[in-house]
Amino acid sequence: MLRAAPKAPVRRLWEHARPHGRVLLLGGGLGFLGGMTSLAQPLMAKYVIDALGAGGSILGPVLALTGVIVGGAVVGAIGAFLLERTGQSVVLGVRRNLVASLVRLRVAEVDRLKPGDLVARLTADTTLLRTVATSGITNLFTSSVLLVGGVVVMAVLDLTLFLVAAGMIVVVGLLMGVVLPRIGAATRAAQVALGEMGSHLERVFGAFRTVKASSAEDAEIARLDTAAVESWRKGVAVAGWTAVSGTATWLAVNVAFLTVLAVGGGLVAAGNLPVSSLIAFLLLLFYLMEPISTLVQSLTELQTGLAAVRRIDEVSDLEQEDTSTGSAPAVAPDRPASVSFENVTFRYGPDLPLIHHGVDFEAAGAGLTALVGPSGAGKTTVFSLVERFYDATSGTVLLDGTDVRDWPLDALRAHIGYVEQDAPVLDGTLRENLLMAAPHATGDDVAEIVRRARLTELVSRLPDGLDSAIGHRGVTISGGERQRVAIARALLRRPRLLLMDEATSQLDAANESALKEVMLEAARTTNVIVVAHRLSTVTSADRIVVMDTGRVRAVGTHEELVAADGLYRGLAAGQLLTGGNPEAQSTAEVA
Repeated sequence: MLRAAPKAPVRRLWEHARPHGRVLLLGGGLGFLGGMTSLAQPLMAKYVIDALGAGGSILGPVLALTGVIVGGAVVGAIGAFLLERTGQSVVLGVRRNLVASLVRLRVAEVDRLKPGDLVARLTADTTLLRTVATSGITNLFTSSVLLVGGVVVMAVLDLTLFLVAAGMIVVVGLLMGVVLPRIGAATRAAQVALGEMGSHLERVFGAFRTVKASSAEDAEIARLDTAAVESWRKGVAVAGWTAVSGTATWLAVNVAFLTVLAVGGGLVAAGNLPVSSLIAFLLLLFYLMEPISTLVQSLTELQTGLAAVRRIDEVSDLEQEDTSTGSAPAVAPDRPASVSFENVTFRYGPDLPLIHHGVDFEAAGAGLTALVGPSGAGKTTVFSLVERFYDATSGTVLLDGTDVRDWPLDALRAHIGYVEQDAPVLDGTLRENLLMAAPHATGDDVAEIVRRARLTELVSRLPDGLDSAIGHRGVTISGGERQRVAIARALLRRPRLLLMDEATSQLDAANESALKEVMLEAARTTNVIVVAHRLSTVTSADRIVVMDTGRVRAVGTHEELVAADGLYRGLAAGQLLTGGNPEAQSTAEVA
């Protein structure tokens, strides 16, 4: 869902540059002064020629001309440095804002987007702003003023030659009116194609071992090659239109130069124009080639920058989480949290089927609550609604008796520890991963959690202990170790509510038993809710919630459910937790 009424790209571009307005003004002013010295050089050359014609000393005019040239070069160089430095600052500011927007996006937005394309917007698109938001803007102004100034000086020197040169300016203007929109459209298409290529590459690295194990390298290379060729085609289109604009401008200026030379030569031969004025006019026309070329380049860069602004704003305008709105209820920090679902329905999108069909259950106080049932029953979605990764379509999810939508997100999640099913571990050190959810934890706290999560052997095996790098997605440690790291990270937060989604799925029997003890120990003082497919880990749970097709089917203890619910009895028998025949149980359930 997008925010209404997005701002015009030109306005957004200026908003990115405005915080650096003073430096932009200074750098642009210096560049303008450097350009004005170039404009003055033809007139000073005229004075040198006139002095030669009059037989006077040319030392003064030559020294003045030299001073103007050197001074203009120095001033222009300082202005260019200031603008380039400011351009880097503009990119830094845009990237900071974009990173904040990306990290604050709602989970629903990220789930439907392509991470590779988002990375391209943060890197490639922001880089395009560096030039256009600084030197592009100032050069546009400076070149326009210099062009107008040069035209005025031309009109003063000779009106006839001015009309010849004016025809060239009109031609350039018409060409730009045709070419520039095409450059903008081609640039947007090129950036989209680049984002697609990044998305394909991210797709490969996201499942790199699967690609290798499936011998799918050739297929993925072909997919990436297709994306690269499409990006190349779009880039060639940009290059083509840019070349057209540059060539057309160069051709128009040179035709004007030759025409002025021919017409001016005739006027000199007829005695209607001093030769010094013709030389000054030709030099002026020559010097005006730079501001004309710069103006065309600035307009081209502006189209590129506006295309980048549109893509950046598409991310900035995506729905973000509001982490501070709401008022957290006063709760005792050491009291377990309570969770209630009241007739909750949920679907991931308006056109998608319901996942929950009126879910009702309560888990209050310290203890262990297990959510069990077949795949697709909606168990993990319960956690997504408690954490407010998504909001319920209807009904109410309560934490401590308050609707989770009324809690500030930061306060809500501060009470919750969450262990995801795939137990993600981030690139960095083991210590950084443990401290992610509790950055202010002490060394003693970390040591205690390492012991409780049975990570002592891992820490002793790693070359630098807790400060060892564990690679991208924890590639240097086993799946079970990653799961224990995720559990330790959640416990270090000292949550009032602990959510564990299949937390023992990758553990061997010995470690599963140890983590079961950790889970039961935490349940003495914390409200622990577990999604479990291995019923052996939750047979001693205080309450077991049986879910099926998005509904709560039954609630009770293991013994109560074995006796009263056929689905649970079949699940338990299938895992050898009852004495019954699972096929017979299943047949009885169908009957």
